[in-house]
Amino acid sequence: MKLLTSYLPPKIRSAFRFAVVGTTGMFVQTWIFMAALLLFDHPDKGAALYYVAFAIGYLLELIPNYLFLNWYTFGTKPNIKNAGGFLLARAINLGIQLGLLPLMILWLSTWRDDYISYVVIFIGGCINYLVCLLFFKKKEEPIEEPPV
Repeated sequence: MKLLTSYLPPKIRSAFRFAVVGTTGMFVQTWIFMAALLLFDHPDKGAALYYVAFAIGYLLELIPNYLFLNWYTFGTKPNIKNAGGFLLARAINLGIQLGLLPLMILWLSTWRDDYISYVVIFIGGCINYLVCLLFFKKKEEPIEEPPV
């Protein structure tokens, strides 16, 4: 049985699947972030523990995200090249998220913490996809000549 996304053109299919994996990861990251905030007794926005909670959610979401990107999004197998590319993309993504988080806290100070994190994670995710495209390349199957 084919997945519905299998009928989409390859570039649209990978972007759509990346969005599905990324959205799932975003919710997992945010839930872990919120649980860490509870564990740390709701530190003030901008406090060191606030950023530690954000980073914990980020780090715990990495492994399932990598595995699903390989299997579902790009149809590849885990290897050193795409793992390195994934970690590079995620390092850039984390820098963007941690850089944007204080700006978003100031700009969206009337929003709840989880809504702010959704905006920040979404922006980082879009850039993450573009970087991942460079490293998650499926090997092309050789075209066999038909028998004569």
